[in-house]
Amino acid sequence: MSTTETTTGRTLNLLVANVPTPSVKACCQTGTGVGAGPDAPAVALVGAPNTGKSTLFNALTGARVTMGNWPGTTVEVSRGVWKTTKDAATCDCTECTCDPSEKRLDITVVDLPGAYSLDPHSPDEALTRELLIGVPEDERPDLCIVACDASRLANSLYLVAQLRERGLPIVVALTMLDVAAKSGISVDAPALSVALDCPVVGIDPRRRTGLESLARTVREALVEPAAVARPVAADLDSLELDDDRFSWIARAVELGTQSPAEPARTFSDKVDRWVTAPVLGPAIFLGVMWLVFQITTVVAAPLQDFLDGLFTGPVSEGAQWLFAQVGLTGSWFEGLVVDGIIAGVGMLLTFVPLMTLMFVLLALLEDSGYLARAAVVTDRLMRAIGLPGRAFLPLIVGFGCNVPAISATRILPSSRQRILTALLVPFTSCTARLTVFVMLGSVFFGPYAGTAVFAMYVVSILLVVFTGLILRRTLWRTMGAEPLIIDLPAYQRPTLRLTASVTWVRLQGFLQTAAGIIVITVCAVWLLQSIPTQPGEQFGDVPVADSVYGVAAQAIAPAFAPAGFGSWESTSTLVVGFVAKEAVISSWAQTYAVEEPEDSASPGDLGDAVLASFTESSGGHPVPAALAFMIFLLAYTPCVATLAAQWREIGGRWTVFGVVLQLAIAWGLAVAVFQVGRLFL
Repeated sequence: MSTTETTTGRTLNLLVANVPTPSVKACCQTGTGVGAGPDAPAVALVGAPNTGKSTLFNALTGARVTMGNWPGTTVEVSRGVWKTTKDAATCDCTECTCDPSEKRLDITVVDLPGAYSLDPHSPDEALTRELLIGVPEDERPDLCIVACDASRLANSLYLVAQLRERGLPIVVALTMLDVAAKSGISVDAPALSVALDCPVVGIDPRRRTGLESLARTVREALVEPAAVARPVAADLDSLELDDDRFSWIARAVELGTQSPAEPARTFSDKVDRWVTAPVLGPAIFLGVMWLVFQITTVVAAPLQDFLDGLFTGPVSEGAQWLFAQVGLTGSWFEGLVVDGIIAGVGMLLTFVPLMTLMFVLLALLEDSGYLARAAVVTDRLMRAIGLPGRAFLPLIVGFGCNVPAISATRILPSSRQRILTALLVPFTSCTARLTVFVMLGSVFFGPYAGTAVFAMYVVSILLVVFTGLILRRTLWRTMGAEPLIIDLPAYQRPTLRLTASVTWVRLQGFLQTAAGIIVITVCAVWLLQSIPTQPGEQFGDVPVADSVYGVAAQAIAPAFAPAGFGSWESTSTLVVGFVAKEAVISSWAQTYAVEEPEDSASPGDLGDAVLASFTESSGGHPVPAALAFMIFLLAYTPCVATLAAQWREIGGRWTVFGVVLQLAIAWGLAVAVFQVGRLFL
């Protein structure tokens, strides 16, 4: 139903190229319906950040793009098909005899990045301007749907004023009407429509109300004559032009809304008094995140038990039975299928409950409006390293996955800010590392596993700040700090539909990205462990220590001896983790020739093997060695997908610099943690 196109630089004009002006037929005219394609009407969805624009796009098209109740969600251009119909109730016929195909109209909807105006102050606003007015007239969208926040109507109407001056046909979609009502603001859509001289429709995309009215209005607007531009004197300078726009906006708000004389103190205002406080705010934020990770580590365990038992039991046993029937028991092919493919897929699927629960909790925080407050809470830290509070938003995304987080750096206005943020994102602990942390926490910290995992995320934040300070005082000495300017959304009760949609988007992305990487990595590890290095040994029947995999790992193991995990069994997993952190546990299981743990929180035989290995390599100090390993896993080079994203966004030179920096910091911290920890533990 939809495609997503990532664009940068001067290639922006290609996104809406070859979209001709359509010929739209009315209900009672003969003809056929229009399919989404070269001849379909093209409608641009525009609006300021956090007006519900991306949520509306999903509601109209059924597409699945990243949504959230915080600014900066849309940093890409998404396209989808909006299938509209005209029923008998809206038909002009006295007795409707229309063919059903004549009632249907498929519309191409283009979801543009959030923009407050056509005067760009960031790359995403520049992209929106380019697509709306920077291309030839015949390549522009046939209609613009402008999402306007009814609770902050004046803020949204500046963009409407600019579009009206350009003569672009628009339909205003009023969102956040429930939030406006709680503030005592009532909006008269017909009166506002007269004041703006364009159609106005009230909708609630979160609950999918008002969409039929919007479809009817858009269809009618597409067949109307070309819009007439709002008259503006030609001799006005920029200040006079702004004054004219603000006067026009004020008049429209006065005619179309009723507000209390004294703005009511909303629930959001009362809550923000506490959650954005200088001292209490960060404490609340850390408490919320601790609760998220505690719930994740505890609740997902039974489901992980079931899935792992399914693959290590019936699925693996069934495959072995089949191989026995065809006489391939003990063959290398059986090892590839059972120990490689099935083990890899099974390991991936055991992650699903953990990932799902994490994504659900983060989606609830986003939809409620709380994560936007996190940017306010962390603004002081961000400014200390030369970044605006807005940079915290990509960093938050990084705790889910580093790849989209690096793409999200496009919301920052300065190229230097984007480079610095992209270098810091890999220090945020993505969910791929979570399963490893949970397993090691369960092995070495027992009932305090949840707290140990939470500590890794605190260390992750400290690493971002520490590294940012180093870079700020060296390579970025001349970059000044910027104040945070952000629209805080009202707190809302999360909806089941939106939470489920966001969770599915992220889980689907995780599975699509990880599936191939994990299976290929597991199979590659199996292959390397099957190739002998000693004479007389056969392929597929060789001790792991004597395989190509084991010999290579033994060569690099001494480098990690000062950190307490200088055994080849441990260091080899770090090489695998360079490809995908999700494959660390599976490579351990293959190395020790034990089954995958039933769940990360109950590691079983694998946990015993890892404990014994760390005890031996650390000289009897397994706890500080495990901490050092977790620190190294947190800080060292991210997966290859992240490196590819960095290469695309900031170039090869800075990507290589980031890899070297991460390895140096990871090794130095791991050694320091172990050497100090062994004195006490």
